Amino acid sequence: MRLRLVALVLLTLLATARPAPAADVDGANVHWTSTGSGPAIIFVHGWTCDESSWQGQVPAFSQRYRVITLDLPGHGKSAMPKDGTFSMELFARAVEAVRSEAKVERAVFVGHSMGTPVIRQYATMYPKRVAGLVLVDGLVQIAGVAPSFTPPPMVGDAGLKARENMVRGMFGPATTPPLQEHILKMMLGTREATAAGAMSATWDQSWVKNDPIAVPVLAVYAARPLATREAISRIFPKAQYHEIPGSAHFLMMEKPDEFNQLLAGFVRELK
Repeated sequence: MRLRLVALVLLTLLATARPAPAADVDGANVHWTSTGSGPAIIFVHGWTCDESSWQGQVPAFSQRYRVITLDLPGHGKSAMPKDGTFSMELFARAVEAVRSEAKVERAVFVGHSMGTPVIRQYATMYPKRVAGLVLVDGLVQIAGVAPSFTPPPMVGDAGLKARENMVRGMFGPATTPPLQEHILKMMLGTREATAAGAMSATWDQSWVKNDPIAVPVLAVYAARPLATREAISRIFPKAQYHEIPGSAHFLMMEKPDEFNQLLAGFVRELK
């Protein structure tokens, strides 16, 4: 009886969590996965990550919502940009290609790390598609303020070691050894060209504007937040700001219960 129940659960998961036909941006395929049904939540990962970043959210939210995860161009199972050039505008159009292919009218967009500027750019380009935004320890730049961070080299053995050191610097006490192993495998397995190109796109000031984005926003940040509250409130005046004690950069993976509770409350409040 128990074996039959387990088999039934596995068959149900396989039926509801399905890789969708690839979307297309500039002739390059964009991989995405749809799970569950109902109002849509679209999750966007960070620099050199992939859709597995949301492994702690998909099972929890697909019970009541349609959960869509994706791999940005050059990441995970998605193709490289045809011209090899990365930009926030390209990433935003990739998200839009997924939304269109999924036939979703409006969604809540959740962006971790680099995914925050991606969904910020998306909201600027496609405002009618946005029911709300969720910033997950994401970078929030202000136009006219030069970034103080200088990215390390990304190419060759030295570049790989520099990337590893940078990723390890994102860990904290709540980043368990198995979680560290997963994150390192994911991020260090990403192509050099993607690591370099996506990093440059993130810190490129040409896309940054100070125009406020007046949609409901949930800002969830680590104990050592990546962005200042001043920058967040300036760009996102309707932001609800929260920090999760004891968390580091991958807070949605380290503290999934706390994160999911905040996200669930935010989504319930949206009209």
